[in-house]
Amino acid sequence: MVAAVAVPNEGSGADRLLLDEVLRVSATRPGLESCVQCGTCGGSCPSAGSMDHTPRLLFALIRAGLRDEALASNTPWLCLSCYFCTVRCPMGIRIPDVMYGIKSIAIANGVAPERTGADFSSVFVGNIERFGRSYEMGLVARHYLRHYPLRLPGLTGMGLSMVGHRRMGFMPQRIKHVDGLRRILARATELESQGQA
Repeated sequence: MVAAVAVPNEGSGADRLLLDEVLRVSATRPGLESCVQCGTCGGSCPSAGSMDHTPRLLFALIRAGLRDEALASNTPWLCLSCYFCTVRCPMGIRIPDVMYGIKSIAIANGVAPERTGADFSSVFVGNIERFGRSYEMGLVARHYLRHYPLRLPGLTGMGLSMVGHRRMGFMPQRIKHVDGLRRILARATELESQGQA
């Protein structure tokens, strides 16, 4: 059930601070400023029924500068990144990119509404930085040991089958020239901190 929230109109320069921050940390220039509040995104989203705010309402919260409410929303964490909303959006807004931006702000500020998704993201990104690619066995082991230790034995059969079919390895595989990737990531972080990314 989507919560009803009274959202004030866009107003002072202070209201734009959150919007500017979301736009700065988003992977692309998503076009959030052009949202016309049509609701097509929520009507297109397969997980909208579990969200506490529709994407449209979340964007209204951001544009109104309601930082606490926006960052506490579970909506970005339930985004499937399927881009169906973007395909159907009449303004072409890259909605999943906005969701990634909101998640990164919530993680950086320690206000993610639930730690499971934030922890999963952190472990995944750590693997990319360390090995240059995902390390599924380590990701699953760390994630389930931390959040769902009682479920881990039930995954053993599937994990062994994936290893047997060469879909997953026991040991991580490092890409060639991982140092080059690390330099690229470090430069991207530097540009982001300067507000240029």
